[in-house]
Amino acid sequence: MTVKLGPNRYGKAEIRLVRVVRDGPVHHVKDLNVSTSLSGDMEAVHLTGDNAAVLPTDSQKNAVYALAGKHGVGQIEDFALLLARRFVESQPTIHHARVEIDEYAWRRGGPHSFVRDGGEVRTCVVHHDRDGRSSVVSGLKDLVLMNTTGSEFHGFIVDDYTTLQPTTDRVLATAVVAHWRHAGDTPDHGASYERVRECLLEAFAGTHSRSLQQTLYAMGERALTACPEICEIRLAMPNKHHFAVDLSPFGLPNENEVFHAADRPYGLIEGSVLREDAPDAGFAWE
Repeated sequence: MTVKLGPNRYGKAEIRLVRVVRDGPVHHVKDLNVSTSLSGDMEAVHLTGDNAAVLPTDSQKNAVYALAGKHGVGQIEDFALLLARRFVESQPTIHHARVEIDEYAWRRGGPHSFVRDGGEVRTCVVHHDRDGRSSVVSGLKDLVLMNTTGSEFHGFIVDDYTTLQPTTDRVLATAVVAHWRHAGDTPDHGASYERVRECLLEAFAGTHSRSLQQTLYAMGERALTACPEICEIRLAMPNKHHFAVDLSPFGLPNENEVFHAADRPYGLIEGSVLREDAPDAGFAWE
């Protein structure tokens, strides 16, 4: 039997970075979780234990902190590109770098006081290789949304195990995970993020839903229509079930007012929406 080394990469996971900008008495905060992953001429380290081609994961961690100190942290996509290009361009044995960043939001409580925002987390994944090719995928996760009406679900398959009753009025709740691919260079990732986020919110609120799949598509379609800088969006949307509680044992009616919010099991709806002329994704989704 003959075996060989397959695709591989290594890096430093979940580097916690907080960058404070002191603008006189007013401070600004960037709170990030950075993960780096490198690949290249790594056969020797796997096959013989020769570490000559390896940039230690500790060095990758230190680079994150050093570049944050030297260049600051603006938009997370720009910082991720800075890191990825630095790893590839500074080390001949590194051919490809992947940098993933989650950003945690803080609301201002005073000039130098902040309250952690419990809302969604902004994300990005950046790739850069030795041929000079880069890709940027922006996104968000844990965007919790709910419509208390305007949602139906009926006309589905009924088999021997079906107990779910059709409904023309239900609570629709989800926690959106969205990632969108940029068609090319995006001059202002911050403004683009806000536009896409607003499109997702508007489409969720404004769509009379006959299925969560329909709502997912409407959200993706709205983002692509309004944001020419992106060419594809992928969405994962759990159906956070809300079941009307039977209050009849207590002699009480329940006109879709009292619900049990079930955290599991849950339906999970996933899908992508893309332009017909979207360029090849390459390594963007890896």
